[in-house]
Amino acid sequence: MKKIVIQGIRGAFHEVAARTFFGADIDVVPALSFRALFDIAEAGDQCDAAILAIENNLAGSILGNYKLLSGSNQRIVGEVFLPIRQNLMALPGVDIADLNEVRSHPMALAQCSDFFQQFPHIRLVESDDTAASAERVARQHTKHIGAIASELAAEIYGLRILADGIEDNPMNYTRFLALLPQNRAVFPENADKTSICFVTPHQPGALAKALNLMADLGANLTKIQSVPIEEKVWEYRFFLDYTFDRIEDNANILRQLDKLVSDLVVLGSYKADNMANKLALHPANNQNELAETATIQPLPNDLGEVTYW
Repeated sequence: MKKIVIQGIRGAFHEVAARTFFGADIDVVPALSFRALFDIAEAGDQCDAAILAIENNLAGSILGNYKLLSGSNQRIVGEVFLPIRQNLMALPGVDIADLNEVRSHPMALAQCSDFFQQFPHIRLVESDDTAASAERVARQHTKHIGAIASELAAEIYGLRILADGIEDNPMNYTRFLALLPQNRAVFPENADKTSICFVTPHQPGALAKALNLMADLGANLTKIQSVPIEEKVWEYRFFLDYTFDRIEDNANILRQLDKLVSDLVVLGSYKADNMANKLALHPANNQNELAETATIQPLPNDLGEVTYW
């Protein structure tokens, strides 16, 4: 059974994402923070892989996780676009009218504010984690307190879902990255997406030249994120995701790009999750999809001085 380190405890959306990518037959290793997640993943003696939230389509990027990723030995081997369905839950036999307090992570509470307008008697209380809020309701057996968390959390902690899908915006997705140590990460022959980071010279048009080169060579940019370089005032490292048609095209993009930028690091090449299909199927629940099994082939050996892993 694979051991996957997640941020949070059992029932967190990180576990839902882990099950989506690695399958239901996993053993999760809880980490109380993202830094703790990387510490456990780097040590390698407690887990086989990691799952990491990197961005939400409504709340934006988690900048700290870009820094943690680029400074680690972890590499991206896949991604999951997970629909975030927030559910109101309480002890069995409890109804909404019985509640006077609901606890959850501040983001979850904010995402469900419209729903609670119809229940002015319920006080919303912030907590550290969605799943931890559900676990606390079950452990303390508090009949007047509810929680907002995943369907999996309700199942694990024996709670009853009083209302499902209570988020204000149903088009709420979080992108998670599946991570493996650098020495175990492999290049799947069905890869069609690459994540990289680099630094550009402090010259007019330096970033534009790099982006134009990538476009000319067939890279379809899907994400660009600037993150401050802590040791250099007002300088930034750029993180990019792009898709490509052929592995040969990807190798050429990296070779040519390395001539224009500095500190080019390939954070991973992998099979892209098909977000278009999920949007077409919405609001169907895609949380139980299993990742496509990739056939593995050796890394291209002609990438010059590019740091590929």
